[in-house]
Amino acid sequence: MTVQKPIQRALISVFFKDGLAPIVEKLHANNVEILSTGGTLAFISDMGIPVTAVEDVTAFPEILGGRVKTLHPAIFGGILNRRDFAPDQAHMQAHGLASIDLVIVDLYPFEQTVASGATHEDIIEKIDIGGISLIRAAAKNYNDVVIIPSVKQYAQLAEILDAQGAQTTLEQRHTFAAEAFHVSSHYDTMIHQYFMSQESAYLKISEEKQSPLRYGENPHQKGVFFGDLDALFTKLHGKELSYNNLLDVDAAVRLMQEFKTDGPTFAILKHNNACGLATRPTLKEAYEAALEADPVSAFGGILIANDEIDMATAALVNELFCEVLIAPSYKEDALELLQSKKNRIILIQHDVALPQTLVRSALNGYLVQDADLATESAENLEVKTKLAPSAQEVEDLLFANKLVKHTKSNTIILAKNGQLLASGTGQTSRVDALKQAIHKAKSFGFDLNGAAMASDAFFPFPDCVEIAHLEGINAVIQPGGSVKDELSITYCDENQMKMVFTGVRHFKH
Repeated sequence: MTVQKPIQRALISVFFKDGLAPIVEKLHANNVEILSTGGTLAFISDMGIPVTAVEDVTAFPEILGGRVKTLHPAIFGGILNRRDFAPDQAHMQAHGLASIDLVIVDLYPFEQTVASGATHEDIIEKIDIGGISLIRAAAKNYNDVVIIPSVKQYAQLAEILDAQGAQTTLEQRHTFAAEAFHVSSHYDTMIHQYFMSQESAYLKISEEKQSPLRYGENPHQKGVFFGDLDALFTKLHGKELSYNNLLDVDAAVRLMQEFKTDGPTFAILKHNNACGLATRPTLKEAYEAALEADPVSAFGGILIANDEIDMATAALVNELFCEVLIAPSYKEDALELLQSKKNRIILIQHDVALPQTLVRSALNGYLVQDADLATESAENLEVKTKLAPSAQEVEDLLFANKLVKHTKSNTIILAKNGQLLASGTGQTSRVDALKQAIHKAKSFGFDLNGAAMASDAFFPFPDCVEIAHLEGINAVIQPGGSVKDELSITYCDENQMKMVFTGVRHFKH
């Protein structure tokens, strides 16, 4: 039979009073003595329920503007004493102390205060001292004490009080203690992140919001997303996002950031890589041009636009099976049509900043790096050949360079007139990536004459520019930096090609 321990004396001291009244009423109905402080004391007293001020127990008033309220042996001795340990009980008796069996406490809203843009002084005042100490003390002594560390546990406590009266089992107290240590750990992590710069020598991550996924990358793997998707998207329709969906959506959102302020742009992604992308005078035309690049891979892909989806665009999109559609907004009639497909996930993307630090597990640890936020402009280009690219060629080179940054290495991007013609992705050699891109472009009927070529890293040999030239590609953008750069430059000069260096490599693994 499970042993239950009684709750005879409770300490309640909370910042937020929401949902507290029913708990107080249930404790009072079970003849539990209640201790409290400050605003919580007034709240309970106004309910007409007997309550004892902590300062009457400690014989010491609140000081320092409320910074010190509960930090006293009469409180912490009451919480930390081990009921079945004779020396502890001898100390309790010698000092006239009484046990506290239940602690209900929450913490100053530090995280919310930081997010509000408050002053440093206001933020510092929201670092809780007494509350965090009470949580840790009660959780440590879970063998004898119940700890309720936030309003999230009120419902569970209420169920116990209704079903068992003022009694709890060891298993229940252990569960509450585990929640309490999570609360304290998360709170300390948020404080650490506020105090430390990005050059911190420590990695601390704590995210409370989570979304269980149907499975991970494959059905036999478990998967969970930690984060606040609701802040980034409003889901209008469709099934739940999967693990693979989320990886593709992340790639799509980061790619479209490059074209956020450009004209109407549409992108289609598959397995984290763009298989189509175009910028055109209208979104409908942008979608048509994006789909042209690879209508085969587009099946089951992730679609994203930088402008409102209108009916003309929606009518074309609706002909394609796609997993997810993302846009800043939708015309009412367009949305109604798009919702005709039961499982199609339709998202509105909000203007929320993405993390500027990337973290991934590797071996028995983690790799941390800055996000690749470098986007080159015409001013960053260094012309290395005798011939300089035309204004249109510069546009195409920069367009291709944005895409190469978001494509798996080794990669080559071929583009012309604001349209992705083809990409070679994830190849073990740059020559293979180029050959793959050329094959794809030709297989879908594109004329490569006058196309621009972008590479994520330098050319160690002139073979890539030689192959490109034979296909009619006459403008090249690359980081440069090879000890044999001159070989590629010389070939371009001898064959009336134009080449620019950016000085910035864009590997993506």
